[in-house]
Amino acid sequence: MPGTPRAGIIPVTPFQQNCTLIWDDSTKVGAVVDPGGDLDRIEAAIREQGVRVEKILLTHGHVDHAAGADELRERLGVPIEGPHLADKFLLDFLPETAANYGIGEGRAVTPDRWLEDGDAVTVGELGFDILHCPGHSPGSVVFVSRDARFALVGDVVFKGSVGRTDLPGGNHEQLIRAIKEKVLPLGDDIAFIPGHGPTGTLGEERVSNPFLQG
Repeated sequence: MPGTPRAGIIPVTPFQQNCTLIWDDSTKVGAVVDPGGDLDRIEAAIREQGVRVEKILLTHGHVDHAAGADELRERLGVPIEGPHLADKFLLDFLPETAANYGIGEGRAVTPDRWLEDGDAVTVGELGFDILHCPGHSPGSVVFVSRDARFALVGDVVFKGSVGRTDLPGGNHEQLIRAIKEKVLPLGDDIAFIPGHGPTGTLGEERVSNPFLQG
């Protein structure tokens, strides 16, 4: 039997990025998704929930999602999985990007495992399928638990909006195509946590998100 997922959102960086602590309720084994910074706050949440973190997951390589990943890997002694290799250029330049935005000492990140479309990731007893959804960044990935009807979508889609595509490697048409062809078909009942802002369901976005009409 698959585990039951639990999730806690930890807003980090001046961008109020939804760093997410996810764990399997039966084993208390979990993962940190997109630790962009404020690592002391993230570690406090881990202790508060009593979670044993076994890995770090990255949805994409932008600074507010990934700048703290290398240091957190060092602190926790766990591997990093994701994003897709197409975001390597973003991860390589995290120190410069963090300096430009004035959000601390970002470190370059080389994941222990790059993820591709169709890959699978486990967190305790939880299983996630990987969807490569470029457009916001070339290497953005979505983590979806089909059993739990739950997805971590990064900055691919938001409640009432979609990821910006005016950053290096962004492509609006590619993003909308990925959402319509890969994400929405997962089912209206899928609940999602985005990289910023409130949570939602794919059904709500399919019928009301102005970027996804027509």
